[in-house]
Amino acid sequence: MNWQAIALSLKLAVCVAGILLAAGMPIAYWVTFSRWRWKFVVEAVVALPIVLPPTVLGYYLLVGLGPRNFPGRVLQSLFGHTLPFTFGGLLVASVLYSLPFAVQPFSAGLETVDRRLIEAAWTLGASRLATFFRVILPLSAAGAVTGVVLSFAHTIGEFGVVLMVGGNIPGVTRTISIDIYDQAQSGNYAAANHTALLLLLFSFLVLSIIYGTNRRAVSLWRKP
Repeated sequence: MNWQAIALSLKLAVCVAGILLAAGMPIAYWVTFSRWRWKFVVEAVVALPIVLPPTVLGYYLLVGLGPRNFPGRVLQSLFGHTLPFTFGGLLVASVLYSLPFAVQPFSAGLETVDRRLIEAAWTLGASRLATFFRVILPLSAAGAVTGVVLSFAHTIGEFGVVLMVGGNIPGVTRTISIDIYDQAQSGNYAAANHTALLLLLFSFLVLSIIYGTNRRAVSLWRKP
């Protein structure tokens, strides 16, 4: 079992989940509470990675982050090197590809919050920021947990975008999903099976956490 690839995947997934918690929650808040008539355009852009083939997204990220385009040149001037085929490139690609898996559960959790409680907090003089942390976030905790866990798990199992943007560099961009592919291609089915079984158990654990968290949140909410 390639523990180096497993450690790299865990590092990438933790970073992606943390970034999406910080960046995805404001997006979900705006999508949920905004009354702008054209906000469906933003929702469509956020949800695009769900239906877009990973190779297509990976290709455009590979080209966009390269030295021949403006974003790539800007990033190269900031970091001293281009992002494709580096861990930084994997991070950018994974954040964009996992964005809907965080924002949509966040938004679904925010929609369950009773607007009257929010208005009551405002009436009592609480600021929007204080209302968010003291009222909205606790009541939508199940959606927040679901979004973080889903984005983490989705990053662990990602293959197409990671391969397009990061390639297959041991210790740098070779994730656990790419390692399974390499083992299967080389005919080492025993090693591939061990790693695949680990991912299978991990996926089952993730789903158990999500369903268990949501059920517990609903039961606590229904208590008098």
